[in-house]
Amino acid sequence: MDFGKLIPRSYKNELRKAVRGEGIYLYDEDGKEFIDGCSGALISSLGHGNEEVAKAVYDQLVKLEFAHPSRWRNDATLEAAEEVASIAPGDLKNVWFVSGGSEAIESALKIARQYFVERDGKGSGKTTFIARWNSYHGSTIGTMGLAGSMPRRRDFTPLFQETPKIQPHYCYRCPYGQTYPSCGVRCARSLENEILRLGPERVLAFVAEPVVGSTVGGLHPPVEYWPIVREICTKYDVLLIADEVMTGIGRTGKAFCVNHWDVIPDIICSAKAMASGYSPAGAILVSQKLVDVLKGGSGAFQHGHTYNANPATAAAVTATLRIMKRDGLFENAAARGEELMKGLRELMDIPIVGEVRGMGLMRGVEIVADKATKAPFPAKTKAAAVVTSCCMDHGLVVYPGTGMISGVAGDQFLVAPPLIVTSEQIGEILARLRKGLEDAVKKLNG
Repeated sequence: MDFGKLIPRSYKNELRKAVRGEGIYLYDEDGKEFIDGCSGALISSLGHGNEEVAKAVYDQLVKLEFAHPSRWRNDATLEAAEEVASIAPGDLKNVWFVSGGSEAIESALKIARQYFVERDGKGSGKTTFIARWNSYHGSTIGTMGLAGSMPRRRDFTPLFQETPKIQPHYCYRCPYGQTYPSCGVRCARSLENEILRLGPERVLAFVAEPVVGSTVGGLHPPVEYWPIVREICTKYDVLLIADEVMTGIGRTGKAFCVNHWDVIPDIICSAKAMASGYSPAGAILVSQKLVDVLKGGSGAFQHGHTYNANPATAAAVTATLRIMKRDGLFENAAARGEELMKGLRELMDIPIVGEVRGMGLMRGVEIVADKATKAPFPAKTKAAAVVTSCCMDHGLVVYPGTGMISGVAGDQFLVAPPLIVTSEQIGEILARLRKGLEDAVKKLNG
């Protein structure tokens, strides 16, 4: 395949050319229709071709396309911050804009460290973050050390500083060999053990995704998990950072996923759906206690990127959030998500479907070679790629992932259509998904 001068994600993949998008649909150069069943990468929550957002960005571009945030403030970014704050939980009303998820995580790590330096002095021993295995927090050197997805970081291990990690809430394959709820939610309580092992005086923050995204496909926690984690972090003066890059902005049926458990982190990282793909966008939402310390100390967050708080992206954020609130898209995600989950459970009769899970319009399907033993397909089989290809043949795009079992084996995929999806379209997604999975069974077991 000729990519010209472009460096693609892979020179070995055969890619169709996307030429147009409309609503939940994408069209290739031959005019074939595909349902964007994963919103790109859980980005396009308003769907494709939304002229209202496009016009807002255009209007801002011709008015003021850029003004460096170290020297200027502008109405567009102030307005966008108000919109983000309007859906933020608790006192997380302070917004720092960036251009994507990796930048959001990096910003959260730096502001967390600066908070303790300014609160306790430059000799603050709080320098260590705790994260989880099978997590994904970005693709920069700093975020790879934090994250625990081995396939994404194995080759780059010599370049980054490793972060201590605990096991995730992977109930289908419990790392402790226990069963919920008799386990007592050991996966959450293990955070306290790790803090004590390292020393609370050294631990700065715990970073986690409320629902695990691309690395374990819609892995949602037991209902007690996040309240337990919040309690532990408060007890030991450890900040709680929620990575809501995928789960935020209505994806799970609420503005932010932590709202499902009435938990208020110290920092929320957001991106992806924040501007619904109409401009590269991200942000951190920061609690008042952190901001007050910075205001009373140095008076500045020692961080910045060129496109931090740029006006054109701000216009996209404002338009996106206003449409979501006006059209009840958070509520639609909750209702359509239940319909999607009901349909996914009906796919459990397919031999390779091991588990379905998730929240709202963020649902995952784990693929197995043997339902009884939960044995995965050999990694060389590339089962997730086979399923993805078969679904594409039937006009459905899903988001595959691999390597969640010991960092080597395991296959799964996400189904996460735009938040504008209708009941009828949910039925269409499920019908195409069944056909794709049935074809995949023949290829994988043939």
